[in-house]
Amino acid sequence: MNIKFIIIVLGEPYSIFSEILGKYFSKNKKFKKKIIIIGSKKLFKDQLKRLNYIFPINEIANFKEAKKNTVNIINIDFSYDKIFTNISNNSSKYIEKSFKKSIEIIKKDKNKFVLINGPISKKTFLNKKYPGITEYLSKKTRSKNEIMLIYNNNLSVSPLTTHIPIKYVAKKIKKKKIYENLCNINQFYKDVLRKKMKCAVLGLNPHCETSDKYSEEDKAIIPAIKNLKNKGLKVDGPFSADTFFLKKNIKNYNLVLGMYHDQVLAPIKTLFNFKAINITIGLPFIRISPDHGPNSDMVGKNKSDPSSFFYAMEFVNRLN
Repeated sequence: MNIKFIIIVLGEPYSIFSEILGKYFSKNKKFKKKIIIIGSKKLFKDQLKRLNYIFPINEIANFKEAKKNTVNIINIDFSYDKIFTNISNNSSKYIEKSFKKSIEIIKKDKNKFVLINGPISKKTFLNKKYPGITEYLSKKTRSKNEIMLIYNNNLSVSPLTTHIPIKYVAKKIKKKKIYENLCNINQFYKDVLRKKMKCAVLGLNPHCETSDKYSEEDKAIIPAIKNLKNKGLKVDGPFSADTFFLKKNIKNYNLVLGMYHDQVLAPIKTLFNFKAINITIGLPFIRISPDHGPNSDMVGKNKSDPSSFFYAMEFVNRLN
């Protein structure tokens, strides 16, 4: 890798993200990478002014014009009447254009760019076409086997299935998917994080037991773990999810693979609050999303916690 640029897609225009960025860029004036925001310059500046955050913004036409230690922006037109209002599908085309522009830039040299995106509304923007932005970006970049990693330097988690209804989870628990996901995460740990993966795998059923004839643990999870061990990877389990996140257990691992979204995201957010970021593995580039949503109830109130974005920038600045 040779990361030189951080592309920041503003995402949903009526979210807390302008506030989050205002809090970061009003405190930080020097950056190890060149910053390029993609979105509506006028709305962004109007929102910052309303929230009382003032810093220079340099409009550019392409990434080669980006200046160091400056907040650069590539403008994407967006028509609006109110600076802050309710989320609706009126912003969908604007968000689509913003992501399209970011991907066009990154394709020039994927090793030079990291993408950070602001929050989007699954209800209005994705409109049930994709489970989440992870899958949306995978489709747009023609990638396969995208993986969600919720990263904290001490302990990270990855759900085998992401934003799907619970009733479909059991059908998606396959030996091959567990094996491939952990092989890919292990490679990411080696190449990007420069550390050895030490993974604990959770079971699906309570206490890793079931009265049914078919057990996901016996049929998929345990065989996958055995294959991964044979490959030389540090992978243990399956562990019962109800007690695994005790301090005496998690101190032995830096990654937990869970079988579904809330099985691992609820504990990690309880442990680290906003000191975590969502990293997508499996794209042609590194994509990061701060661990907060649009948070409609807090829009325009200047009371949001920016910790996750600060943590995202700390992470990116450590990348070579």
